[in-house]
Amino acid sequence: MNILVMKNKEEASKKAFDLLLADINNGAKVLGLATGSSPVGLYDQIVSSSLDCSQLISINLDEYVGIKPTNPQSYHFFMQQHLFSQKPFAKSFIPDGSNLDADYVTTRYNQILTAHPIDTQILGIGNNGHIGFNEPGTPFDIQTHKVRLTSATIKANSRFFTSSNDVPHAAYTMGIGSIMKAKHIILLAFGEQKADAIAATVNGKITTAVPASVLQRHPNVTILVDQQAAQKL
Repeated sequence: MNILVMKNKEEASKKAFDLLLADINNGAKVLGLATGSSPVGLYDQIVSSSLDCSQLISINLDEYVGIKPTNPQSYHFFMQQHLFSQKPFAKSFIPDGSNLDADYVTTRYNQILTAHPIDTQILGIGNNGHIGFNEPGTPFDIQTHKVRLTSATIKANSRFFTSSNDVPHAAYTMGIGSIMKAKHIILLAFGEQKADAIAATVNGKITTAVPASVLQRHPNVTILVDQQAAQKL
């Protein structure tokens, strides 16, 4: 693991963009993308840059189940708002949360991942150490699957909704096994609320109780944190 402690979120986002651009210049064509607050600064950097994304493919980590792409809380909507409307990609894949046939959606997404192996994967991390929507206890070898969200994740994500009652209780997510196939993983974490998860990810034992701890086994991981998220390292 390469741990980079930056002054603040803005500096970390700039560094993440530099790393991503270097990967693209070295031939990366398929980007694994994340949602939530952590990658927004990176997407702002992409949008304000001269980077041409029209020859790139994006594959998002996850999507809520039972929510339409046009819903402002969907990750389809999030990606359009923060990136795709301003920097179109050649192809962009996001799980279809409006399709309740979990077997079809997950099988189809695994086929997409097989056809388009991810070069660079962007990750955030949950306060409980989840990556994507892979909650504590998720097997490390699992591929794309439907997951029921924990109460902690629902509470954490309720800030994006009118109330916690409006947060979907299930999601489709790339599995940990899928994530680990990426050639380069860039994880972003900001704020003191992420300090415990980062410390457990970097210095703790590898355990399904902290899903992100499996990243210790990956040969090419960059973790970008601000000083608050790094305070327990």
